[in-house]
Amino acid sequence: MDLNPSFISINKSILMAEVILVDERDNQIGKEEKIKAHKEAKLHRAFSILVFNKKGEWLLQKRARTKYHSPGLWTNTCCSHPGPGKNLMMEARRRLKEEMGFDCPLEESFSFVYKAKLGDLTEYEFDHVLLGRFSGEPRPNKEEADDWKWMSFNGLKEDVKQNPENYTLWFKIIFKEVCKEQLKKPAVKRVQPR
Repeated sequence: MDLNPSFISINKSILMAEVILVDERDNQIGKEEKIKAHKEAKLHRAFSILVFNKKGEWLLQKRARTKYHSPGLWTNTCCSHPGPGKNLMMEARRRLKEEMGFDCPLEESFSFVYKAKLGDLTEYEFDHVLLGRFSGEPRPNKEEADDWKWMSFNGLKEDVKQNPENYTLWFKIIFKEVCKEQLKKPAVKRVQPR
């Protein structure tokens, strides 16, 4: 997959933005132009936001067809890269509002490093997974998301299993980690009434 030409023509400023280069412990070691970091497979800081409603459903977005990679795939609520000198949590909330049209408090759940080749780009990220709660209706930016939906955990688990090609690589990694955490939870003990 090469860079999406329609993305390049309308989003040069996004491609020129800088990302924070980090080591395997998330210590900042420099900065780099976003597209160059992806072309040269340089490890950089990123965040992925998962938002849940009162029913525990997951808010997913379908990436816009104009995105420079993974266009048209379903993924977590929002994801991006904090810029040099920017606070990760503040940047995450700002980006959530820009992409999905709402804001909510966020807290970090876990982080992971992944590396994956996507055509002539490489996603090599130290990804901070942030969780939030929101039960309203998002108003996504059409340059960022073509669609959105709420999905139950079980419905999502089944769809990821049946249709993995419909989801971004990083979302499948995050979802697998969440599934592992679900398995660690103690089973509910059922007590028969007397």
